[in-house]
Amino acid sequence: MSNPTPVEPGHAAAVEKDAVESIVHLMPLVLPLAGGVLMLLLASIAVYLA
Repeated sequence: MSNPTPVEPGHAAAVEKDAVESIVHLMPLVLPLAGGVLMLLLASIAVYLA
């Protein structure tokens, strides 16, 4: 019976929500960069196969 129990029932969910909220502000930068990299990769594959 030495299992530690959180003080609040939703404590783990609150920690996960905070972790997600800490990265959300980077999405306007990360999504266009990832899209650009993906387009360059797909274009290079298309040129290589043509």
